[in-house]
Amino acid sequence: MLFPKSSVASVVALALAGCTLAPPYTPPLVATPVAYKEMGPWTPADPADQTPRGDWWTVYGDQTLNDLERRVEAANPTLALALARYDEARALAAQARSALFPQVGATADATRNRQSDDRPLRIGGPNYYGDNVVGGTVSYEFDFWGRVRNEVAAGKAQAQAAGDDAASARLSLEAQLAAAYMDMRGADAQEKLLADTAIAYARALVLTKAQHDGGAVSGLDVGRAEAQLESARAQEVDVAAQRALDEHLIASLVGQPASTFSIAPVGDLLQPPRTPAAAPSLLLERRPDIAAAERRAAAANANIGVARAAYFPSITLDASGGFESAGGANLLTAGNSLWTLGPAAALTLFDAGKRKAGIRAARDQFDEASASYRATVLSAFQEVEDNLALCNRLADEADHQALSVRASQRTESLALTQYRMGSVTYLDVVTAQTADLDAERIALVIATRRLQASVGLVRALGGGWRNSEQT
Repeated sequence: MLFPKSSVASVVALALAGCTLAPPYTPPLVATPVAYKEMGPWTPADPADQTPRGDWWTVYGDQTLNDLERRVEAANPTLALALARYDEARALAAQARSALFPQVGATADATRNRQSDDRPLRIGGPNYYGDNVVGGTVSYEFDFWGRVRNEVAAGKAQAQAAGDDAASARLSLEAQLAAAYMDMRGADAQEKLLADTAIAYARALVLTKAQHDGGAVSGLDVGRAEAQLESARAQEVDVAAQRALDEHLIASLVGQPASTFSIAPVGDLLQPPRTPAAAPSLLLERRPDIAAAERRAAAANANIGVARAAYFPSITLDASGGFESAGGANLLTAGNSLWTLGPAAALTLFDAGKRKAGIRAARDQFDEASASYRATVLSAFQEVEDNLALCNRLADEADHQALSVRASQRTESLALTQYRMGSVTYLDVVTAQTADLDAERIALVIATRRLQASVGLVRALGGGWRNSEQT
């Protein structure tokens, strides 16, 4: 029996145009502010932001940092794990999509058999016989209720979420590397400051000993000068230890054992960039973690439709055909042909509330995904505001601290001059030197924090920017 092609096409079209039982989906709503409240001179607004998530770290102008960031993409195992999960999610989505098409199979069987003499209902026939079969099968499920389509939609959304997870992991690792690099360069600057300070303290100690040998000062001044020098050297060792930890972290981030990795010290700090901030409404589009959370909410919504479809019958069309013979060379002849064709339906009549519980669980999963999305968005706005505040307030703090450094340097110079003239004791010199060293170290700490805050703001905004857009 043959079916007209038009009839088959009509049935398939009906199946593809069937209803879907998933609720209409809209992303969970979160109140979006019109503008950030912590904007400032170091974080200008960029309302026409089309900022890519490209090589944002190049804005710092440090070739070593550029080289390290590129190694993260190539060798970091955490990023490789995220990319593998993305590939897995894509494969699962493709697996779900295959259910939209007929499943076609082929069989071939050649056996030699013997019937039991006492086989029930046996009436004659040979004891020994051959059975050769070759054929194929086709099976197609009509997706009247949208179960398959919703599974495909859920798989696609999950794959997109996994891709956004990979982008989020990449951005996080890039920012983590940049922050560690800035901290290490801050340690380099502090080491240089402490090394120069130790040299100056050593000269002061020589001067104090000469004055002591000449009877101009007491041994108390010599003791204070020695203590001051050793304190500076101890601080230098402590900073070196912190630098080593930063270097070890960077080694892990670029996929290299810490024992075989080193970065040459550089005494000068990088200059913090002005970081343009995109409009709050664009943050929802730029943050990969927000995009991942939204896609998971979409997948959970589609799964509600999958759960609802369980209340309706599963309808399939199965067809099989081929040739069968007891042996010989005439297997593929019309007389040996066989076929079967027909629809099948299956419906669960009683399941003790299993399907109802499945729908309830699917709705709860959507509520969870929606709540997770809202939490991610709120956390994103907080991170942006936090880093905007740091970038702008630390810039003001750096200006005040620069004035403090200049004042403490003048005080130290004056104290040394007066000490040589015998106008003050060495305690006054020690006090001035300590204040100057503390002021300069605090200035370096602030500068380092500003660099790290600029990195944090880039991460919070979801990526980098073009240099031409920094106006």
